[in-house]
This record gives sequence, C-alpha cells and structure tokens, in this order.
Amino acid sequence: MTTIYQMNVNELTVEIINSIKAAFKDKTINITVTDTVDETEYLLQSSANKDQLYKAMDDLEAGKGISFTMEELQRKYGGE
Repeated sequence: MTTIYQMNVNELTVEIINSIKAAFKDKTINITVTDTVDETEYLLQSSANKDQLYKAMDDLEAGKGISFTMEELQRKYGGE
C-alpha cells in the first residue's frame, strides 16, 4: 500500500503519526521527506524560460494557440 501525505511542515502532528502507525500496523515502512517545488516559480527562475512562458501567454491571448481535445492530444502524442 502506498499513501502520500502532502502538507505544510507546521501541520505535522502526533495525530498524523498515529494515523500512519494505525494504517501500517506491524509493517516496516519507508518515510521520505522532500520539499515541494512550485513548478511555475522554478521555471521563472531562468530569464530564457520566463521570456518563453510570457511569449506563449501573449500568443494565447492573441488567439495564436492551437486547440486540441484530450483524445486528439493522446492520439497525436500517445499516452493513456
């Protein structure tokens, strides 16, 4: 069984630890702690990425985008 808890570190409580213990009784578990990176913030760190994103947004607002249904996109590029 896999369960993912995503929360602010300030929300971590003894009750959450107890719920994990109850869910995985008598089993060995792995606990991995990672910080969550905001994808937009990450992309905007690079000036080249920032320029590209803003240009793409401007193009969409100007009606220069291409519209796809999810089925068309999956047929064209694969996927589930």
